[in-house]
Amino acid sequence: MKDTKKSAQEFLALIQKSRRGKFKVYIGMSAGVGKSYRMLQEAQSLLRTGVDVKIGFIETHGRKETHELLDGLPVIPIRKIFYKGKELEEMDLSAIINLRPEIVIVDELAHTNIEGSKNSKRWQDVMDILDAGISVISAVNIQHIESLNDDVKSITGIEVKERIPDAIIAQADEVVNIDLTADELIARLKEGKIYHPDKIETALKNFFQSEHILQLRELALKEVASQVERKVEAEVTKTNTGQRERFLACISSNETTAKVVIRKTSRLANYYNSKWYVLYVQTQKESLEKIPLDKQRFLINNFKLATELGAEIIKIENNNIVKSILQQAEERKVTTICMGKPHFSILKIILATNVFNELLRKLTSSNIDLVILS
Repeated sequence: MKDTKKSAQEFLALIQKSRRGKFKVYIGMSAGVGKSYRMLQEAQSLLRTGVDVKIGFIETHGRKETHELLDGLPVIPIRKIFYKGKELEEMDLSAIINLRPEIVIVDELAHTNIEGSKNSKRWQDVMDILDAGISVISAVNIQHIESLNDDVKSITGIEVKERIPDAIIAQADEVVNIDLTADELIARLKEGKIYHPDKIETALKNFFQSEHILQLRELALKEVASQVERKVEAEVTKTNTGQRERFLACISSNETTAKVVIRKTSRLANYYNSKWYVLYVQTQKESLEKIPLDKQRFLINNFKLATELGAEIIKIENNNIVKSILQQAEERKVTTICMGKPHFSILKIILATNVFNELLRKLTSSNIDLVILS
């Protein structure tokens, strides 16, 4: 009976998946590379072939050549909301789902919705639209991808607040990179095709420096390439019975260092299209009665981040950290354990004991790799 029920649920999941809309994402290294322009070009092409395509939301930023591409395209009216004494505009999710176009264009995937909206983020709106059987073409800049947050901050010195989980990009059926050279992008900026003239000098001194653009361009190219490889790997491994990679990220209650380990392990897992786990071993020193409130909050935030990035959380109470790591790695058939550098508290504890050599020996005999993340 149980097998019959499971079989029915699996078949239902297949039906629901087939009814779901298709998802295409344009990725760019920065504002001004032409993502919105390309989406509108595609919409015009689809319209000419008789496809029911509509504009759910587009941000032209006042760019003349982009705005002109809206001509003739059916636009779903936006919602107007009064918030804190101001009239603001928001995409009308309900109208899109009620009208049920074949394809809808939704710009600014990382956008934060106005308070009181059904969802807090636009990417959540897109998931609802896809679940309703409507296909979506959207766009996002590389700096808004969660696991790249630390890399972007180190390149630009700016921490991007609006971010989307990597899992959203991983769900895309097609990911396309919109690429320009640094010189082409800077030329567009100087010509006033990206920002208002009074913002150009500031942009040139900050985000739009040539070395910044080159590094962001590399991130964008790598991200799209890894998504393509992930798709190929997923198809190949359907018939591959060999062992799959599995990653175990070991974190402490340190907010910043744990974030680094989580994000970098997420990148590795995404690259290999693999299952991954985040392990926190709670010793008596960090029991609920003894751990400071700020560290409790850091842990909760990092567990939330890991969940958004697709990890399974493992929380264990044990004073023997090494034993707990090995046990979880063996039980879950982990192939790679990821930790922070020695100054991270969890590795510090291990190095301070005389069992570190035993850990390495057991990992070697178990064919489990140990990765120390910077």
